[in-house]
Amino acid sequence: MVLLTVVYRSSLSFPFVYRSAVSLWNTRKMSSVSTQQPQWSTPVPIQPEPVLKVYNSLTRTKTEFVPLNGRLVKWYNCGPTVYDASHMGHARNYVTQDIIRRIMSDYFGYDVHFVMNITDIDDKIIKRARQTHLLETFRKDTTALTENLFSQVQAAWHNFIRSEIANGLAEEERPSDGTQGEDWSKIVELYQNKAWRQACVRRDERFDMNFSSANRAFIALKGAQSQLESGQTDEGVAHRLIDESNDILAVFLDEQYKATVTDPSLSRNLASYWERRFFDDMERLGVREPDTLTRVTEYVPEIVAFIEQIMKNGYGYEAEGSVYFDTRTFDNAAIHDYAKLEPWSKGNRELKATEGSSSKSTRRSTSDFALWKASKPGEPSWPSPWGPGRPGWHIECSVMASAIFGDNMDIHSGGIDLAFPHHDNEMAQSEAYHECPAWVNYFLHTGHLHIEGLKMSKSLKNFITIDEILQRYTARQLRLAFLTQLWNAKVDFSESLMAGEVKNLETTLNNFFTTVKALVSQARANGSVSDGYHHYELPESQLAARFHETQSAFRSALCDSFNTPDALDAIRDIVSRTNTYINFRGKNMNIGVVENIARWTGAMLRMFGLGEGESYEIGWGQERKAGETVNQEEVLMPYLRVLSSFRDGVRKIAMAKGDSALKDILSLCDKLRDNELVPLGVALDDQEDGQALVKLEDPAELIRVRDEKKAQAQAKAAKKAAAAEVEHQKRLQRLEKGRVPPEQLFKPPNVTEGTYGSWDEVGIPLTDGEGKELSKNQAKKVQKCYADQRRLHEEFLAHRNELE
Repeated sequence: MVLLTVVYRSSLSFPFVYRSAVSLWNTRKMSSVSTQQPQWSTPVPIQPEPVLKVYNSLTRTKTEFVPLNGRLVKWYNCGPTVYDASHMGHARNYVTQDIIRRIMSDYFGYDVHFVMNITDIDDKIIKRARQTHLLETFRKDTTALTENLFSQVQAAWHNFIRSEIANGLAEEERPSDGTQGEDWSKIVELYQNKAWRQACVRRDERFDMNFSSANRAFIALKGAQSQLESGQTDEGVAHRLIDESNDILAVFLDEQYKATVTDPSLSRNLASYWERRFFDDMERLGVREPDTLTRVTEYVPEIVAFIEQIMKNGYGYEAEGSVYFDTRTFDNAAIHDYAKLEPWSKGNRELKATEGSSSKSTRRSTSDFALWKASKPGEPSWPSPWGPGRPGWHIECSVMASAIFGDNMDIHSGGIDLAFPHHDNEMAQSEAYHECPAWVNYFLHTGHLHIEGLKMSKSLKNFITIDEILQRYTARQLRLAFLTQLWNAKVDFSESLMAGEVKNLETTLNNFFTTVKALVSQARANGSVSDGYHHYELPESQLAARFHETQSAFRSALCDSFNTPDALDAIRDIVSRTNTYINFRGKNMNIGVVENIARWTGAMLRMFGLGEGESYEIGWGQERKAGETVNQEEVLMPYLRVLSSFRDGVRKIAMAKGDSALKDILSLCDKLRDNELVPLGVALDDQEDGQALVKLEDPAELIRVRDEKKAQAQAKAAKKAAAAEVEHQKRLQRLEKGRVPPEQLFKPPNVTEGTYGSWDEVGIPLTDGEGKELSKNQAKKVQKCYADQRRLHEEFLAHRNELE
């Protein structure tokens, strides 16, 4: 300012001086900016980012998840023992693990290396393969029903009653030798008593299964005895007896001939067959394949070397050709602890018995378990420094996981029933081998599956196979059912769960996606020309804010040990609010806000494995058939929209000229909507502005809904017609009754001759047939009947006049 004043007073012109001064100021300002920027402060978050915590069986608490190597997560999952069909328990475990794996990789962005094993050599596999072979051979060699065959099956049945059924009976109820047949009818009668049956199951949880096998064989034996007596002894009859008695025969034949079965290919073939079936079922359930698959039979040399190192480290000992893990020596070591998952289960003989190890006499402690089992007659074997044998149950996972991951992994997972002894023994022998304090950082155990309140068990044969359940429900519905439950909690799978919460949730989401896709498609067809309004007012602002809160709640739920029920609740809430917004705003809605919510919702559901498709499309994602590359929606929608426009135009013209003149056109429109387009998977919803909302849906579902509505309408019409017919018949009956004039009502032939002796002038009786005057009650009654008949007769006369 001083400079300008001074210069102004000089002889120089003002414009020149002003420009020079401003130029000098700008130069100084630019010089200052180029050397120092204004101070910037780090933003302080209003809401902190949630931290992923997982329920860790090693602590029995939710602990923060911290992988050892950046974003890499080393994860080992216990795979199946392949000797029978995959069942709902497998679905619960592997679908749940798949959900968590997808959350870890697709949502949280971890680089997961997922390893799973296949147990293809095990006591169950060996026994099942051997018994199947013996039973098939026995059946093949049997060509007729003979006394010898009958005696063999009968002996097998008696043996089964003594060895299996008796375990569930009270002492005084057990049949004596030679009286099993006579006593069986009493047992069958007692079995009908629920309390008695439950008491038997408490004594032996396999009682129900064993009773069913024994009773089926008993009925077959009675039938075979009659057929023997009548001379029906052909091969078909014999095979029917064997098939009906297969459970008891398998045990009987195995006891007699198991030492004769030495072909190792029997076990391999059985395991290979059921492994293929298992992965077929997993594919149908949408479970991703493991990154690395290991099989026990492929790692036997490594298992032998692993056991040798455990023995060198002082934690194993040999006895009678088997090798055992020394749990006491391990537990007493400074850096080791045995049974970290369930320390209270140490020495639990009942649990230890499940691994099928040798007798106590060959072990130093009841807690010791087999690392290597000496081979028995009828079992496959491999060479080892301790003689021919095969791996123990637990050693396989330790060796294969260590071969891939070394002396530590981030996550180990499996069913809760494997926690002890399997997983505890796994950790012990691995830490003994590596001489490390912690082989696993986080143990994730999925909860039990109960069917209608009862725990499912393959050994009890009360399981539902995956093939059977997929005939009743879709893979998506099963996954939704598991998502509605906490992954580590007991799941009670029931019809009410599937028909209630799961079905309602799927229907809600289907309807939401169908509506939003139709609205987005319609908006695209109408073009992006502005109508002069921004359509982002208070309702849009509120919905967008709620959407961001939902995203935050969704993340918080998954950070809370993969709490998928809460995550689904967040999705359900935003879908409900969006539906309300769509209905409330109508034509004034902001389609962009709605579309963003729908796309995010679809992406999160696909992240859970509920569908496959492009990363940001609306909906579950299309399930295309093999070799199908065409997007049906993109191809058909332009033609369908033209067809819809035609229908809209016809309706408008017809309604403008009056229904009475153009009913046929409207009927044609309805026929197009209800009959022609429905089989193509096209639904047309009429809107207030006269435009139809075009939807692409499953044709079968549309046909089902249409036929249900039609059936309901027909049922309603039929009910109305039936009611009208009833009323019509009642009226006819009244008219027919009114045909008789009231003065003739109490005279023959309308009453029996001699009923009354005299009448007044209008025909009302005065005396009875014996000439006695009617009592007051009788007189009152006939007068009422006379009045009623007079009304009916008047109605009859009026109806006759109408007809004339």
